[in-house]
Amino acid sequence: MPIKAGSIIGNIIWLVFGGLLMAIGYFTAGVASILTIIGIPNGVQSFKLGIYACWPFGKKVVERTTASGCIATIGNIIWILLGGIWLAIGHLLWALLFYILIVTIPFARRHVEMTKLAFTPFGKDIVDE
Repeated sequence: MPIKAGSIIGNIIWLVFGGLLMAIGYFTAGVASILTIIGIPNGVQSFKLGIYACWPFGKKVVERTTASGCIATIGNIIWILLGGIWLAIGHLLWALLFYILIVTIPFARRHVEMTKLAFTPFGKDIVDE
């Protein structure tokens, strides 16, 4: 699949204006989760989201096609309690700032999309557009 110039430019601007800070938050949460051993699934998910937070344009979030059912629900509940809520709030704050600045509304929309993902990441996949 060819790489679009708009995606590259958008991702570079994204990194400068908050994407890198959110990715650092995800990577920090991932390391903290993996250190607990029982939190390894959360840590792995956090690293996936951290990579997505670094380079979101040109990718999209889709529901997982395989059945994950109650495992995903339990994973999401644990995720929310152990820090997912704070990552989601971080995305909402960035979105609010970018909506106020008007020119950066595409970044605000991406943060709103990432808020949903940061709140309940289990049962979803990140794929190329």
